[in-house]
Amino acid sequence: MSLHFLTSVPASCFNRTHSKDISNRSNANKFIVPQARKLVATAKVFDEKIARRTANYHPPIWKDDYIQSLQSDFVGESCDERAMELVGEVRTMLDKVPDPLEKLELVDTLQRLGLSYHYENDIKRILESVKAEESNIVWKKGNLYATALEFRLQRQHGYKVTPDVFSSFMDEMGNFKAGLCEDCKGLLNLYEASYHLGEGESILENARDFAAEHLKQCLKQNKDEYLFMLVEHALELPLHWRIERLEARWFIDAYERREDKIPILSELAKLDFNMVQAVHQDDLRYASKWWSDLGLGEKLTFARDRLMGNFLWTVGVASDPQFGHARRTLTKINALITIIDDLYDVYGTLDELELFTEAVERWDVNAMELLPEYMKICFLALYNSINEMAFDTIKEQGFDSIPFLRKMWADLCKAYLVEAKWYHGGYTPTLKEYIDNAWISGSAPVMLSHAYISTNSIRKECLECLKEYSHIVYSTSMILRLANDLATSSDELQRGDVMKSIQCYMHETSFSEEEARHYVKNLIDATWKSMNENRIAQSAFSQTFIQMALNVARMAQCMYQHGDGHGIEVNETNNRVLSLLVLPIPLQLGLNTNI
Repeated sequence: MSLHFLTSVPASCFNRTHSKDISNRSNANKFIVPQARKLVATAKVFDEKIARRTANYHPPIWKDDYIQSLQSDFVGESCDERAMELVGEVRTMLDKVPDPLEKLELVDTLQRLGLSYHYENDIKRILESVKAEESNIVWKKGNLYATALEFRLQRQHGYKVTPDVFSSFMDEMGNFKAGLCEDCKGLLNLYEASYHLGEGESILENARDFAAEHLKQCLKQNKDEYLFMLVEHALELPLHWRIERLEARWFIDAYERREDKIPILSELAKLDFNMVQAVHQDDLRYASKWWSDLGLGEKLTFARDRLMGNFLWTVGVASDPQFGHARRTLTKINALITIIDDLYDVYGTLDELELFTEAVERWDVNAMELLPEYMKICFLALYNSINEMAFDTIKEQGFDSIPFLRKMWADLCKAYLVEAKWYHGGYTPTLKEYIDNAWISGSAPVMLSHAYISTNSIRKECLECLKEYSHIVYSTSMILRLANDLATSSDELQRGDVMKSIQCYMHETSFSEEEARHYVKNLIDATWKSMNENRIAQSAFSQTFIQMALNVARMAQCMYQHGDGHGIEVNETNNRVLSLLVLPIPLQLGLNTNI
């Protein structure tokens, strides 16, 4: 299969202009890099004279032919009409529920079923109305469950609410009252609420420890199958750290075991999941064809060929149907990051890597003349792909994003180069030295930069925040990096990679690996606290972008929860792909469709 390069637009063509002055895409064909096709046809990727490392990555499990064959029965007018009917019935239900607690319960259920994107304005109205009636607390007085549920939902949606709402459940010593130990439902919601804590909120820290201890006792009782499932699920990973799409797939099944389930919610959740899956399949087919045509996976066999894994990342970050452009863009970005990461970590010599970094900094095809053939292929794929994305931004918004994106990619490659120099020089950095570089080399800033451009009307102040790595970008990047280290550092050391945070801490302190891992987990927890506290202050960014930033952190913890789910596609990653992207939920509709 030949390597097909997308059209390239030189920097001189990226002057700011109004979108109506930009010619259509066909005019961009004249900017093809002249030597690209000749280079690909004659490329000799592997120089046998240089001894190079290998990671022995397994070939991709998911082939393009299979991906192109994916089809869904949940498309068409009949599905659309039934879904709209059910959405309307649920909206009517929301309007008619008089009790504040019942409204909050319904909001929580809609969110966990993956349906909240249909009801964003309704949910906002409900939360604001409940908050406005704070003087009427009869419905939640002395009710830990109601208090914790309201607290969690308010904080989840960015409202300021003090942990003092839990003071009535605490004794004079500041401990939660022993009488709460039997309230499993209340403890569960207190536990989930505690993960929305900020720095220094000791009440919520105590709440987490107290709830976790007694929830483990609740598991031994197992009086309610539905509640048992929720408790076990929460203790494995809190709701605040989970990916919405995966949570919806799990909760749809769990909701069936709820004795007082609402049938139309169950039907809508299943139908909606399958319809959104069809949208994701369409995006996946597009991304897989792009990757197959590009041919990097076949040409650069030293690197991870992980199109499906890279697409799974984007579904975790931007799952709502309207974000198709973002999913397609971010899949390309993640695929390029994966290849370039392996270029630095596995295959390139230090001299070659310095040349490649310089080429990316200059963002000039003339800078690649000294590169070996395999690096020319990689550089051209990056250069042409990003230029095409920037060309689209000019057409749509009249904004030249190349200077900004060029900086972000250059920063990433420079961070990769620092780690390569550490490895080749046999240097073990301190933990601070490592983190100061590794939060960038984890690639989250590049991902978030493209996420912003693909989903927002571009504003200069937001680009400045991104370029200066604002707090939410830094926090997200830290969590991705540290979660990655917990899962992959041992394997990477075996193939000769630079030491990661765990090993740097062990080397610096002489602590055991177990103690180092505990320390890194505490760093992740502390970073979440900081991000919870500061997310509201990120006024320059839209809520869409803030949620995507949070989702990058969540997806990191998801992908590395059971090991290296990105590099190794089998087991949990394979199961997630099947449940989210391949297999629909069995559902019988009144549509002459029986799935």
